[in-house]
Amino acid sequence: MNMQTMEMIRAGRARRRRRWLAVTIVLTVLALALCCAMLLMGNTFYPISDVVAVLLGEQIKGATFAIQTVRLPRMLAGLFAGFAFGVAGYIFQTMLRNPLANPNVIGITSGSSAAAVFCIIVLQSGRTLTFLVSVIAGLLTVLILYVLARGRSFSIGRMILVGIGIQAMCNSIITYLMLIGEEHNLPAAVRWLTGSLNGIRQEELPVLIACSLILVPAVCLLGRPLMMMELGEQSASSLGVRTDLTRVLLIVGAVVLSAVATAITGPIASVAFLAGPIAVRLAGAGSSNIIPAGLVGAVLVLAADLVGQFALPVKLPVGIITGIIGAPYLLFLLVQMNRRGEL
Repeated sequence: MNMQTMEMIRAGRARRRRRWLAVTIVLTVLALALCCAMLLMGNTFYPISDVVAVLLGEQIKGATFAIQTVRLPRMLAGLFAGFAFGVAGYIFQTMLRNPLANPNVIGITSGSSAAAVFCIIVLQSGRTLTFLVSVIAGLLTVLILYVLARGRSFSIGRMILVGIGIQAMCNSIITYLMLIGEEHNLPAAVRWLTGSLNGIRQEELPVLIACSLILVPAVCLLGRPLMMMELGEQSASSLGVRTDLTRVLLIVGAVVLSAVATAITGPIASVAFLAGPIAVRLAGAGSSNIIPAGLVGAVLVLAADLVGQFALPVKLPVGIITGIIGAPYLLFLLVQMNRRGEL
């Protein structure tokens, strides 16, 4: 390899790094701007000075309750849940080398949702128990999914097919529970299943924030092995990647992030599905896009919530807005995959 070729390779790497950094900075700024908008906007518009004063502990009549009790928990839930969904979706799509492979499609969020609806309708439990059972159900779902997909050797296609089956089963359980549930419990279950930031309380957020701050750096450390696994099982092994261990660690990290976010906000549609492809399109392939995918997820949730609250004649939960965004992309993706002979 001559010097000119080496220089071209270095220049290409530097160009990709600059693009990745620029996209990450822009997405970070956009997410922060949306966070500010969520704190400022509501039934009453408060100036930035009042918002800053309240966040610093000053008591302002009306503003303190609205910002600290309603808007701040809502904003933090949207930010960290969106980030968690984005990271989880990107990990599954990259690891399984399939844009359809995300926690929503392969049954993980459906398992959490079925458990949460059971708690709401049958047990009539509070939010704390619903949260715990939902997270545990998500972890059990992925354990069953992995065991059934493992067989004699791990199979991506088998995992996706088993996941779709688990999703169908869990959705049937949810439908049955909704049919037998008492009428006064149904609105809470429907609101949770839709995916909503309404009614988020400050005390529910520490687990989500802690999981994000711990698990996201951990899965980022596995970013390079994740990229190698995208080349295929044998190629990754030949490059020194311990594929089984890496896969288990990535799955556990992605599932915990997805399950905890789902337990707090409900299964916000399409965020895990959209965040990864958008991040790759913006930041480019050839580098780990875990952080850009998380930022895209956060931007999608925050922007969709603002649209649902203030841009339409009626207020809509965030999950409805993201679902409307995701449906056309899913159809487009299916058409593209069919043209390439991948379906």
